[in-house]
Amino acid sequence: MTRKQYITIILILGALATISPFSIDMYLPGFPAIARDLHTTIARVQLSLTSYLIGISAGQLFYGPLLDRFGRKMPLYLGLIIYIIASLGCALTQSADALIMMRFLQAVGGCAGMVAAQALVRDLFPVNKTAQAFSLLTLVIAVSPMVAPTVGGYVTAAFGWHSIFIILAVITGLILLGVFFVLPEGKSADASISLRPKPVLSNFFTVLKQPQFLIYTLAGGIATAAPFAYIAGSPDVFMNIYKVSEQEYGWIFAFLAFAMIGSTQLNHILLKKFRSEQIIQVTMYYQTAVGILLVVGAWYGWYGKYSLIVLLFIFLTGQGLTNPNASALSLAPFTKHAGSASALMGSFRMAIGGLVSAAVSVLHNNTILPMVVVMALCAVAGLLILYIGNTAMRYKADKKSVGDDTSVLI
Repeated sequence: MTRKQYITIILILGALATISPFSIDMYLPGFPAIARDLHTTIARVQLSLTSYLIGISAGQLFYGPLLDRFGRKMPLYLGLIIYIIASLGCALTQSADALIMMRFLQAVGGCAGMVAAQALVRDLFPVNKTAQAFSLLTLVIAVSPMVAPTVGGYVTAAFGWHSIFIILAVITGLILLGVFFVLPEGKSADASISLRPKPVLSNFFTVLKQPQFLIYTLAGGIATAAPFAYIAGSPDVFMNIYKVSEQEYGWIFAFLAFAMIGSTQLNHILLKKFRSEQIIQVTMYYQTAVGILLVVGAWYGWYGKYSLIVLLFIFLTGQGLTNPNASALSLAPFTKHAGSASALMGSFRMAIGGLVSAAVSVLHNNTILPMVVVMALCAVAGLLILYIGNTAMRYKADKKSVGDDTSVLI
């Protein structure tokens, strides 16, 4: 594979994976306008984000077996077409309930890009290069939060929030053309993989029985759910509490997204000297410490707008280190079931993201506490799971080693 082909593939996979981040981030500045137009509250509008995350979670379990059975492209075409139709439905909606429903359908279509992108990384790159490929993929994905809310803020102010969903449909149509004409096929169809419920569940259980997958999917999934608390809570925090405009909120969101871009680049360098296991462990300790500082400061009212932005920037820097390494470590043990593993990993992450965003909405109290408390809890829980899981794996390995030594002596 030439460098030009490598970059082209990463860009297309990144575009597929950015469909959902764009769908989440681009309409955030429109929350107040949507609430006004649909005669509802921002807390109610936040549920359209929750329904989107639930749709991603459910949809990924659906696409995982399809990607293994029919190859990567056919299920991907299906998902992108569903997404385009649902996006137009969001643009035409006239009620909060209809928006929540259409966002769910939009997610079911868009998540095909996320699952396929991760599975194709495993297909197209050797195991020892997947962490670097995921880092570059994360870099492309990280650009979207810099662009999406900024564009969304100006588009909402100029043309109204409905136009955001029309733009998303057009962008996805262009991505669909790129997939059709440029992207390699990846793993071919496998007729031996059944789509009947029992074999599908059996494949999922096979994946779940792999300890490395379970540990890094749980720990990484919960830790990387922290930004969903920030995404759900930040429109209210900045636009209602700190009274910034839609355009200014877009720029704040873009600045904070830069935290992930810088750390993704750093991760690419660190992987030349350190293993993914080492990087993710240090990062989780660091995010836990910053998360606790966020909560303490919010409780005592230490933070103004700018000090909060600085601490959020420091916290979110960890996402560019945790996300690609957790993904690579989760998928490393698999070849045949990479699609199912990718679907389970992504589904869990989005399910946790949905619960996290819903928690921020339920705990809403016109302060910054719900957002930062949920962010900190994600970091602490991820660290605990990583520590307990790795300790259990080391104990099991040591016990097996002792048993093997004893059998040799006998």
